[in-house]
Amino acid sequence: MAFIAALGMLIAGICPAVLCCSDDTLGRHTAVQKGQDTRKQLDSLTLASINTDFAFSLYKELALKNPNKNIVFSPLGITTALNSLSLGAKGNTLQEILEGLKFNLTETPEADIHQGFGHLLQGLSQPGDQVQIIAGNALFVEQHLQILTEFKEKARALYQTEVFTADFQQPRETSKLINDYVKKQTQGKAKDLVSDLDGRTSIVVVNDLLFTGKWKVPFDPDDTFMGKFILDRKRTVKVPMMKFVNLKTPYFRDEKLKCTVVELKYKGSAKAMFILPDQDKMQQVEASLQPATLKKWRKSLRHRVISEFYLPKFFLSQKYNLENILPELGIREVFSTQADLSGITGAKNTTVSQMIHMAVLNMTETGTKAGAATRVEYDFLSAKIKPISLIMIRAFIYVVIDPRNPFISIMGKVINPIEI
Repeated sequence: MAFIAALGMLIAGICPAVLCCSDDTLGRHTAVQKGQDTRKQLDSLTLASINTDFAFSLYKELALKNPNKNIVFSPLGITTALNSLSLGAKGNTLQEILEGLKFNLTETPEADIHQGFGHLLQGLSQPGDQVQIIAGNALFVEQHLQILTEFKEKARALYQTEVFTADFQQPRETSKLINDYVKKQTQGKAKDLVSDLDGRTSIVVVNDLLFTGKWKVPFDPDDTFMGKFILDRKRTVKVPMMKFVNLKTPYFRDEKLKCTVVELKYKGSAKAMFILPDQDKMQQVEASLQPATLKKWRKSLRHRVISEFYLPKFFLSQKYNLENILPELGIREVFSTQADLSGITGAKNTTVSQMIHMAVLNMTETGTKAGAATRVEYDFLSAKIKPISLIMIRAFIYVVIDPRNPFISIMGKVINPIEI
């Protein structure tokens, strides 16, 4: 089975209210390049814990504002885009962005944050293990504005962010330019993302993250059947249900939170964790989501033989207006007339008017052509642990993690597998 997840795409329309030149550039980031020699670089586990805290906080807000809807987003993609934007932020605007991302600025210098994150992204861009993570960032800047050289260099060096000029007075042509870029970056999986650009917009920030992985032990398409998925106490829908018999995989039953956790491995090091709350316990599990919870689940997982494992096929595509969500996490000023993003173009009072995040996730047995796969059958009579069955037949949460740099790449909730 192939799991193709993707795309965290972030579009931010940035409109200037007042333009005035500033001699202050990004000198404070000079320490970024030297930080590895003069400071203790943030380790991946610390960054992962911070990212998890942000991911769960954002998930809770998305769940609150989008009740009874599927959720799919890329915490890593959003964090990358906001970190890149923070390179051009100053004062309280900068502080809100980084603290909203759950960084403690009294304990962690800003330079260390960028150094650690830049190191992480360089590691993700390395090919290997048959799991592909491609993160891309781009700024489209109004052709009459001049990007500050230091911002451009730091953005490219740390976040692989490219800068292009665009004529926002020609919204149709600029929309096509951006959509063509996103389509190319996401290998055609996202189309027509931008359609209503404002002529006042000066900068558009695009972030995309493409994740592609193949299950270590794939499902057999011949075993897929039409089954029922429970929406609520009164409604069900028919969905293609994938089936695996005699699967040995990490499993944990959390009696305190009343949920079941199972982990499926990709070829390579990435893993997908599925959390199935007991009936009527979804809100309880969601309220308990925090870094310590994920840490407990990961430590508690033990290999079990699952006699029958059922997982619905699904395709999710969601778009979120983050300017209506991030303020709940403390990131407010960047969306107001008090914003200070003068580190990008030297223009003060430049405001992010719109920030759209779109994510697409596809889970199916096929999806990519794979070579011969080994299916392992287990003898129940010789198993030391009594086999169990697990049917993902109602709403569940999923998290995609790479244990090498345990960031949450993709996260969400499936409420209705057949609703896009």
